[in-house]
Amino acid sequence: MRVEQQHEVNATGLRELRQLIAAGEGLHLEFKLKATHPDKIVREMLAFANTAGGTLLVGVEDDGRIQGLKYPEEELLVIQQEARHCKPALNFVHRFISVNNKRSVLELQVPLSARRPHYYIVRGSAPACFVRSRDMSLRASREMAEIVRRAKKEKDTRFHYGEAEQKLMAYLGMNPHITLDQFRALARLSRFQASRKLILLVLARVLQILPTEKGDLYLPR
Repeated sequence: MRVEQQHEVNATGLRELRQLIAAGEGLHLEFKLKATHPDKIVREMLAFANTAGGTLLVGVEDDGRIQGLKYPEEELLVIQQEARHCKPALNFVHRFISVNNKRSVLELQVPLSARRPHYYIVRGSAPACFVRSRDMSLRASREMAEIVRRAKKEKDTRFHYGEAEQKLMAYLGMNPHITLDQFRALARLSRFQASRKLILLVLARVLQILPTEKGDLYLPR
């Protein structure tokens, strides 16, 4: 039998919560109504850790309406259990923000990780890396995961500016972005060669990478 919980309302915490929600979902903020699917919540947290850090609010609808959770401690427990599938282990802090005397919002704060990239690993499935792109958490490509891994090291990246790179920059001078497959065809390179060149150009801050649901886009900086 569940014991009815009393949630003491904290006016300051509630005000901060409303201010945070007013900004809307984005690179650093995600709303979830409840932890019915804890794997989805953990993937969002993992994406924050791999990209730029962020906050996940459980008990808030997509449109920003605050519903709260009746049993927030139970929601936290299932999330913590699911987070055991993250390798390396995921670091995050939580707090409960009472919205009335019966319900609270669970706030999960995830910093940018020095141990990135983190992977979600479930038996029977391939390890999956997730990153944040605008207001979405997406499964990272091999190129994106490699960029996440190498970008945490503060050092200059060298690359050879040859014929392929010249064709690439000429193309981007007339087009807003390019994909890996488009670059392969343009420069007549193998997938490995094209991938390596694009990764180096992103790490050297010549290009930026934008993950999308249909694949990565490479744009000039």
